[in-house]
Amino acid sequence: MVSRARVVTVRATRRGVAQWRSSLQLRVVTTALAIGLAAIAVLGLYLSTSVRDGIYEQRLAAIDREAAALTTKVSENFSNAATTSNGDLQSLLNDTVSTLTATSGSTAQAYFLLQEPGGTAQVSDVVSRGDLTDVVITDELRQANVASEDDQVLQAVGIPSAVDPAVVRPGVIVGSTVQAAPDSRFEIYYLYSLEPEQETLSFVHRVLLAGGFGMLALLGVVTWTMARQTVTPVTRAATVAERLAEGHLSERMPGARGADEMASLARSFNEMAESLQDQIRRMEELSAMQRRFVSDVSHELRTPLTTIRMASEIIHESRDQMDPDTSRSAELLLGQIDRFESLLADLLEISRFDAGAAVLDAERRDLRDLVMSVVEQAAPLAETKDVRVSVRLPDADASADFDPRRIERILRNLVVNAIEHAEERPVEVTVAQDDRAVAVVVRDYGVGMTKQEVEHVFDRFWRADPARARTTGGSGLGLAIALEDAHLHAGRLDAWGRPGQGASFRLTLPRSAGVQVGEPPVTMAPASHEPGVRTGQIPVVHPSAGPTPTQIPDLYSEPDEHAEPDEHAEPDEHGPEAGPRPVPNDLEVH
Repeated sequence: MVSRARVVTVRATRRGVAQWRSSLQLRVVTTALAIGLAAIAVLGLYLSTSVRDGIYEQRLAAIDREAAALTTKVSENFSNAATTSNGDLQSLLNDTVSTLTATSGSTAQAYFLLQEPGGTAQVSDVVSRGDLTDVVITDELRQANVASEDDQVLQAVGIPSAVDPAVVRPGVIVGSTVQAAPDSRFEIYYLYSLEPEQETLSFVHRVLLAGGFGMLALLGVVTWTMARQTVTPVTRAATVAERLAEGHLSERMPGARGADEMASLARSFNEMAESLQDQIRRMEELSAMQRRFVSDVSHELRTPLTTIRMASEIIHESRDQMDPDTSRSAELLLGQIDRFESLLADLLEISRFDAGAAVLDAERRDLRDLVMSVVEQAAPLAETKDVRVSVRLPDADASADFDPRRIERILRNLVVNAIEHAEERPVEVTVAQDDRAVAVVVRDYGVGMTKQEVEHVFDRFWRADPARARTTGGSGLGLAIALEDAHLHAGRLDAWGRPGQGASFRLTLPRSAGVQVGEPPVTMAPASHEPGVRTGQIPVVHPSAGPTPTQIPDLYSEPDEHAEPDEHAEPDEHGPEAGPRPVPNDLEVH
């Protein structure tokens, strides 16, 4: 029960803190109330103390004057009376207390006539309330009264109620001494109640408290109203800004009519929105023209490019009959036409994305098979660059709904880029999966990228170093197309890099097509060994060593298109048409 209450308290506190942080109006009102509460508390304390001191000081001064007058009167009565016996003295004492009690001008609650300690008169003490004698008159008070001689002694006491003795009210007792006979001195005490003053002070406290809460409530209402008048236009401006950011360019901020500061803010905001709308409209028109231009040019170039390719292939086939310079020119011409066709294909693909015409042809495939296929295709480049590529595959199934053509294009781009920039250092390809997503991380330890380069790595036609020569062609659109392909699958493509430490790219795809992915199942730079992956290394087999169950005779030779398929060959575990999985030179599979 205690833990439940604690959880509820913690949640309420968190909600309050979140509300405090998210509401400027609440912060303003709370701050104003806190300052007002502190000011009212200090002012109330000062007023209460001043009123209390004034009331009690005035009352004590009046009590002192009244007690002195009564003592003087009693002394005169004792001086004028002739007492010849103890009986006459006792009667005088009784008459004195009776007279004091009947005096209408006195505000004392009780009177006490006590013979001084050591007195010789054979008389009894006379008191108006015998139940209070031992309560309000103490030995210390009597000693102080006797020692003071002509001065009065005042002492604060608590007076028990006659109805309920447990209830004690404030009071003051005043003592002095009088000479009742030549050889007899008596102590006289007057008991005064301070209950009326206490009630007056309590009433003043209640009034101050009510007034303080009233002032605090009024301050809260005034602050809330003023804050609302100030914050509401700002909140409205934020809402309109969010609508503008969502693409609703016709949204405008109301309240532009007027001459105050908020109206000026609304007019300025609306003018800014108008300007932004005009600029965005012009940019959209320009972008549409550019996309249309790129699409039209790309389509128009295909026909002449096809003719140029046919002519260049004829020339290339006859290069043996040419002189060396012309033969080399024919080779260069065919290579540049290949790059031109690649660039043209990328431009057409980008134009399809811009026009929203890209179509996703998804099917259920195992990502591990696709990764191995891409890595094997990149093996000749890895061997040329002297780069060792290692692949780590999970034991669990990594199937997902995706377009094999597009995902293969992404992976090929990432792997080739990693090999290009590895600078003879290893390249690691890691496949991971969980219940919701599958992911591939391509990690190299080459030149790496700076933070600014990572931010622009997916930009179109962007290069980290414009002066750097491209040895594999490339149009500068590969990563931009890869990002669009990932988004088309409702996936994500992340990049990481550090200068001199290499770079890492992570492709994350949902298991089911169109489902948004959450947390990727693998980090950007995975550790060398993670649970749930194969750690056994398959030995590297060179093509010259002969065929093995995990290797084809000649990985790099062109396939024989006219060869008949072996009907007795058993399908590979990775797919019915995959055949035995090859492990090319300089590739490791974990």
